[in-house]
Amino acid sequence: MERVAFLIEPEGTRLGALLNPETLVVRRTAGVRSRRALGVPLTGVGLTDDPLLFTGGGTTELRLELLFDVTLAGSTVTTEDVRDLTRPLWQLAENAHAEDGYGRPPLMRTVWGKVLNMLCVVASVSERLEHFSATGAPRRSWLSLRLLRVEEDTARQVEASRVPSGDINPEQVAAGLPPEAFDTQPVISGGPEPGSGQRLDELAWQRYRDPSMWRLIASLNRIDDPMHLPTGTVLRLPPASALRRTS
Repeated sequence: MERVAFLIEPEGTRLGALLNPETLVVRRTAGVRSRRALGVPLTGVGLTDDPLLFTGGGTTELRLELLFDVTLAGSTVTTEDVRDLTRPLWQLAENAHAEDGYGRPPLMRTVWGKVLNMLCVVASVSERLEHFSATGAPRRSWLSLRLLRVEEDTARQVEASRVPSGDINPEQVAAGLPPEAFDTQPVISGGPEPGSGQRLDELAWQRYRDPSMWRLIASLNRIDDPMHLPTGTVLRLPPASALRRTS
């Protein structure tokens, strides 16, 4: 099974895990809370449960436990300090992007085969360092990630707020290219399930090294459900050189 990867949007930077986690914990918290009056819970003697206020929303949380070890047999890692591998994941919890005068953590897409494909932010990160060298460099890290899901519509709004109004949209890209400039590519099978094909973010990464380009592919090919493409679907794909000229 392919290794879990974190794709930073919209840059398309890919961070891979050294080893896959043995477990994945998914937690959903519904948009409800206890009713309160004057700062204290509202309740009553005859009630079995406290009255609830349905606020909507809620949170979807992922917890990953990852192991990094620079002494693993067969590894191509050359560093002596395991923090060189985990530091990029720590940086995902920093407020590296400014938005409306406030910092926010980067958006990233967590992808793990057919099990997981979710746009998230890193809510917290921690690690336990072990196996120190003679110089004091840790060689092993047990790293815990707590991720919160971000809705795709919110991500599109964030991305649109950073794109200058003069940038060319997918329709303009298509209109400015002759038909023979487009390449065609059939969707190959992505799993044993009937109709299970590749995902558009996978195709965008393979072709453009930018998973966020899935939106352009979906727009040009009028795809409503980019997560479930029938095997054999033929896609029209603009050349990467054209997209570089319009970015």
